[in-house]
Amino acid sequence: MKLTLTQKTALVCGSTQGIGKAVALELAHMGANIVLLARNQSKLQQTLEELPSADGQNHQFVVADFSHPMELKKAVSTLIRGGTNIHILINNTGGPKGGAIKDADPSEFIMAFNQHLICNHILAQLVYPGMITDNYGRIINIISTSVKQPLPNLGVSNTIRGAVASWSKTLANELGAFGITVNNVLPGATNTQRLQTLAQIKADETAGTVEDVLIEMGKETPMKRIALPEEIAAAVAFLASPAASYINGINVPVDGGRTKCL
Repeated sequence: MKLTLTQKTALVCGSTQGIGKAVALELAHMGANIVLLARNQSKLQQTLEELPSADGQNHQFVVADFSHPMELKKAVSTLIRGGTNIHILINNTGGPKGGAIKDADPSEFIMAFNQHLICNHILAQLVYPGMITDNYGRIINIISTSVKQPLPNLGVSNTIRGAVASWSKTLANELGAFGITVNNVLPGATNTQRLQTLAQIKADETAGTVEDVLIEMGKETPMKRIALPEEIAAAVAFLASPAASYINGINVPVDGGRTKCL
């Protein structure tokens, strides 16, 4: 089974922390050139220095904020015009704030739609021509298990994640003929800064501690623990590899079995 990514270039969004950083590190270990993308230049520089390059890779970064889709488009367009062809696109950005959908302001949906679906679409449009030229393409979207089973108190996120999943499936149908696969990885509760933030909100509401909340979250899965970012990254890395060449248009829950539906 061929898992190497030598001579492939991966654009990894949200790659200075959490799942995005874990994915960047894993793909680099597999031999890929990594283009980090995030809004904080100092964190990008720090992450760049952590990437392995034993296979002689050329790693780089792009500074862009998903809150400004047109600025994102300009930055990545400049990268591609400079001669960098992207073979693997990892769409990943922080989720909307929590809260009941009945209380959500319409502006929250618009902001989340731009940050997730519109930015994903912009990036996919920019990179797929190069994927066709180089005869290798993987578009992988880090979404949420909420596309299968809506999660409590994440009304805006549930709505937008579902839209991204539908967009992704449609794109998979259109790009499959070119050998480009489009798939979604659906993390469950994962030990990231976002989960810590959500746990803190819940702890404040219940007068408990973050540690207690995280333990209870873990108990909701058959495996009785939350995931490590590296475990999500392993699933992403497989889908990015040549071994996954006939896996297309699917949602892959990586949640320890928490999602109850098939």
